[in-house]
Amino acid sequence: MHVSLRAARIAAACATPLAVVAAGALVWQGSYAAFTGQTRNSGNDWSTGTVALTDDDHGSARFQVSNMAPGDTDTKCITVTANATVPGVVRAYAVNPTLSSSTLADHIFLTVQDGTGGSFASCDGFTALETEVSNIPLSSFVQSNDFASGQNGWNVSGTGSESRTFRITWAFDTTGMTQTEVDDLQGKHVGFDVQWELQSN
Repeated sequence: MHVSLRAARIAAACATPLAVVAAGALVWQGSYAAFTGQTRNSGNDWSTGTVALTDDDHGSARFQVSNMAPGDTDTKCITVTANATVPGVVRAYAVNPTLSSSTLADHIFLTVQDGTGGSFASCDGFTALETEVSNIPLSSFVQSNDFASGQNGWNVSGTGSESRTFRITWAFDTTGMTQTEVDDLQGKHVGFDVQWELQSN
């Protein structure tokens, strides 16, 4: 039997749509042939912490002593505030020293305590926590001139604003000096800045 040309064309025309439908079914079946699952850890981000120090001196020197005489002494306070988001250590040291007489610097003694209460205006209410330095001559204190050699340290937790008040006592002591040695100290001068620095751990 022979298939007519017309019948062959009809058969071919019908076969093409059927092939397309069959191929689509295979693609659909292949697309849904596996189970899937996902999880995601979103929002990863990195940012640095901050450290900052302020004090309540309002630009004024803590000590400006003129016409000092042997036996003179004084005590004053200053409050330092750390605003940090990371833990760290605060240390104090001397900068910009001016010493017209190393001998005078040997006979002015410092005691520094840190604690709570009190302020630049007054030491009223101060409660000591620890002694930073005890009765050391200024000549020794000015040798601490950077963070590494700074005095002791105050640990900052890094949880926000934290303050410490420093009570500073100086005394001009000429014990053991001859009258000539004491007289040689007239008109002499000693000065420096006290710098507090906070470094993160």
